[in-house]
Amino acid sequence: AIEQTSKSVKLNKYKPEKNGNLAFIFGNEVKGVSLGALSKSDLHIEIPQYGQKKSMNVSICVGIILWDIFLKQN
Repeated sequence: AIEQTSKSVKLNKYKPEKNGNLAFIFGNEVKGVSLGALSKSDLHIEIPQYGQKKSMNVSICVGIILWDIFLKQN
């Protein structure tokens, strides 16, 4: 799940398994990922952000996550 939680791992520290299966859960900008989905997720990943606001558009979030994972898989 891509969400800021007390258990989340920063994206720059996350290392996916080579050739492993991945599924991502993205929430919306207001409510985020539901508690039910978070409780069933193996891992929580957050995109490091600096400054006052700790939110971003979900389409931007998806692009950042997928590009980062693509680069780490190659």
